[in-house]
Amino acid sequence: MILLLALVGVLGVSASGPIVAATPSVPPLAMAFWRNGLGAATMGAGAVIRARGIRRWPTPREWRYCVTASIALAVHFACFMVSVRMTTVAAATALVCLQSAWIAGFQRLRGAIIGRTVFGGMGLALAGAVLITGFDVGRSPEALLGDLLALAGGAMAGAYTLAGSKARATMDTGSYTTLCYAMTAMLLAVMVWLADEPIIGFPLPGWVGIIALTVASQLLGHTVFNHLVAALGPLVVSMIILLEIPGAAILAGIFLDQTPPVWTYVGLGLILAGLLAVIRGQSGQLPARARDREGSTRPGTRKGR
Repeated sequence: MILLLALVGVLGVSASGPIVAATPSVPPLAMAFWRNGLGAATMGAGAVIRARGIRRWPTPREWRYCVTASIALAVHFACFMVSVRMTTVAAATALVCLQSAWIAGFQRLRGAIIGRTVFGGMGLALAGAVLITGFDVGRSPEALLGDLLALAGGAMAGAYTLAGSKARATMDTGSYTTLCYAMTAMLLAVMVWLADEPIIGFPLPGWVGIIALTVASQLLGHTVFNHLVAALGPLVVSMIILLEIPGAAILAGIFLDQTPPVWTYVGLGLILAGLLAVIRGQSGQLPARARDREGSTRPGTRKGR
């Protein structure tokens, strides 16, 4: 079941870059706002139906992690979705997916011990990312700026994943994603206003792109990984997300005529090898059993509420 969910999540996030690039009629910040706003509404409705009543109010600790995750997610989307319009889908996706390196760095700064097997696996995976993209450095000033924005988006994705894993330790998927997506949408609405971009009035193809992005990347992508992070941990989840790199490159080749070079497939092999090494190195540190925490007993809650 974990492998199936991970596959669904990878397919969902892999569609993000190609959909954004294929929907030029909607400004990137507005598109980010709608994917989060619609995602929050969908997850909130589902949470209320499943709860059959009012869910408990988040604790101060949970609020802190949700706010941190929301700020990081808003900046991540702003950087990544703008970068997709400035550089290639493959380059933007690969650079933003280097969040695993940022996560390892953040954890190391907090005193965590990262084993050699994990570092070796990360090295293989990151080498695969380099082979796939070539980083686009020097192609043009706009492409270089897009690469830098994608790098910043990767750092924010790392912070979002770490904060989300802390919140998900005591919050179910529905509650966390509803709160996080809603706050992210509000922050992005402010960004849209500051950028003086339209938030409505798009042509039909633009709304189709927004709906597709919400369903594929927000609900089947981000939400699935938010579901898995409580069981697998932030570093392993971020390594799984590296599979978004070849996925996005392949989709961009099919739908946007951005044909991936042969190095894409070599890079995919390195990413898979690195992912297996990281999972092996982390296996002794993962929670006892990969499982979702919905319905489990937590401080201040009753099972079945």
